[in-house]
Amino acid sequence: MIIESNPAVQEKLNSYSPKIKKRLKELRRLILDTAKDLKIEKIEETLKWGEPSYLVKKGSTIRMDWKAKNPNQFGLYFKCTSKLVVSFKEVFGDLFKYENKRALLFNLDESLPKDQLKQCIAAALCYHSVKNQKFLGLK
Repeated sequence: MIIESNPAVQEKLNSYSPKIKKRLKELRRLILDTAKDLKIEKIEETLKWGEPSYLVKKGSTIRMDWKAKNPNQFGLYFKCTSKLVVSFKEVFGDLFKYENKRALLFNLDESLPKDQLKQCIAAALCYHSVKNQKFLGLK
């Protein structure tokens, strides 16, 4: 898999405290591992709205960030006009903390539900292939 990475992403990650940087790198690894598992040929890693973002052909953009207004959490952000977060709520219920139709939020001190999170990431990376399936094919 080709990772087309903008150097500004690493600069952004380096701007966070070590604890936040570690958690965001954990999300990054899940995104890249999921893309590799899906045999995606190329993923673009860039900044969108100042946030590390991941784009693939036929997918929906995934962003990740930590925000000072909620210092004990970090999140994975999705296009709010997509069916992604609504479908995640339907399939995974209260496993995740949600921010409206745009994000999955995580506590800095809790472990990630990696298997379920990889399913969410896969749905976003394949979004244009699964968007017409009930619950994006997750159920």
